Order: sequence, then structure tokens, then C-alpha cells
Amino acid sequence: MKTTIAKIDKEMAWEIRHKVMWPDRNFDYIKLEDDDAGFHYGLFKGDLLVSVVSLFINQRGAQFRKFATLQQEQGMGHGSTLLSYVMKEAESLGAERVWCNARKNKVDFYKKFGLQETDIFFTKGGKSYVIMEKRI
Repeated sequence: MKTTIAKIDKEMAWEIRHKVMWPDRNFDYIKLEDDDAGFHYGLFKGDLLVSVVSLFINQRGAQFRKFATLQQEQGMGHGSTLLSYVMKEAESLGAERVWCNARKNKVDFYKKFGLQETDIFFTKGGKSYVIMEKRI
């Protein structure tokens, strides 16, 4: 089935974020204060939205946040395709650095895209994170 990537409304991203990342939390938990300032992208498999990520540009940096792929669609390359696309978008928007708050159990995934762990770690909602970055 054909996949396509498109900019989406933040509300579309919220549905996948909630379902994948924090299904046991209140729906508002997955919303970001600056969602209105972000660029939201979705990968569609046919008409079905299966993966989302939000990109926030700040001066020469770009942070991607709330990257989520439906459980049944994980491991099929959709997330990798979407992340590659968004990293190119960040560069085209003038970013010199791309970074994220990576869940510790996803570090190896992000390393495949050239992101490196920093020495900044934190815990949120009972999950451990490390900031990862890449110069572009």
C-alpha cells in the first residue's frame, strides 16, 4: 500500500500521540503549549494516519517532539521514513542542529539517524529520557 507524508493539523497528531504514547493519561496530557507554533507531519498508509511527529524551529535549532507510530504499524519502516523526511525539512527551514528528548529505550533507533546522546538526562511521567542531537 502506498505511503505519503503530509503536513497535518495538530488535532490529528493528538489522536495518535494519545493512543501510542500516553493512553492511560487524560487526553490533554499529550498536548503541548506551543503546538500552535509547530509544524505537524503525518505518514499515511493509504488513507490511514499511522505515524506523526511535530517539529519546532527555534533560531538555528529544530526540535522534533511527540514522535509516535501506531503499535500495529511499528517495525515496518514508517517511523524511519517520517523522521528522515522531517530532518530534511528542518534543514530546509534553516536549522543547523536537530534534537529531541529521546526515551532511553529508543536511543539506538535515533543513533541510526546520526543523533548522539548528550549528558542531559531526565525523568518525566515515570519514563527516562536523554537529550539527543545532530548538527546538520
